[in-house]
Amino acid sequence: MGKPLLVADVMTPDPVTVTPATPLEEAIRRMVQGGFRRLPVVDDTGQLIGIVTDRDLRLATDSPVVLHERGEHEYLMRHVTVGACMTPDPITVEPSTPVADAIRRLRDHRIGGLPVVQGDALVGIVTVTDILDAFLRYLEAEEPNDSQWREEEGEDGGVRTH
Repeated sequence: MGKPLLVADVMTPDPVTVTPATPLEEAIRRMVQGGFRRLPVVDDTGQLIGIVTDRDLRLATDSPVVLHERGEHEYLMRHVTVGACMTPDPITVEPSTPVADAIRRLRDHRIGGLPVVQGDALVGIVTVTDILDAFLRYLEAEEPNDSQWREEEGEDGGVRTH
């Protein structure tokens, strides 16, 4: 068996970030412009302190509990900050983490991305999309044939694909 695939091999380096003081309007603009669904939140020194997702921002701006007028919505967008809706102390991985371990963390915690840190420094982010892109590159390079992905009946009567 070859060398395991590492997070460093599939992550997006130097991700776009926000701070807790970033207005929601600006965080949404950065997500839309970059096509992102999550942004790491860093402090003034660049140290990771949280993560904010598009869902967090939607919940903060479109609460079904609070009805507000358009002017109030615009006020919220400009004056409520990321710090009010971010998830502090997110689950992280290091560049040297095997991708299989990162996948388990994503699956077990039902999340779509993990900030990548080395020491105290944010060095990247790895998302389900990054991992799927890597898997797709692998499949396209290997050109698996039907026998590699065939279904067989297991001893317990279940069908297994391998």
